[in-house]
Amino acid sequence: MAHNRTSTGKGPSQRQLRVGEAIRRAMSEALSRGEIHNDDLARMSITVGEVKVSADLRVATAYVLPLGGGEAAEALKALNRSRGEIRHVIARDVSLKFAPELRFMIDETFDRMDNMRRLFADERVQRDIAATPADSQDDEDLA
Repeated sequence: MAHNRTSTGKGPSQRQLRVGEAIRRAMSEALSRGEIHNDDLARMSITVGEVKVSADLRVATAYVLPLGGGEAAEALKALNRSRGEIRHVIARDVSLKFAPELRFMIDETFDRMDNMRRLFADERVQRDIAATPADSQDDEDLA
């Protein structure tokens, strides 16, 4: 049986990454230029952080966040209401055989980064980071 590169579980292919970035760029530009005719979207500034595309390029999941992080639920509702129009813009701007089905999710990257900053600011973690490499080497020798 032939091995398929996408079935190895090593992550997205180069094509998926390229298509995801092209869709992200087209969606960001359309939202920033106000090409989507939705009053709720017109009053929001929405960041498209990443677009992940399925292996067959039929489904694209866009990770979005309104500027400032507020009104996330309203942004998702507005994007879902305008899903067809956004898909049409992507089909026009990105050369693909099929315009992918769009799904929208809140981008939690910034929340995770804030949590990591809080963890690194903890005094116990700082103490572990400040430990000398010689101390770590002694611990490895004992094991």
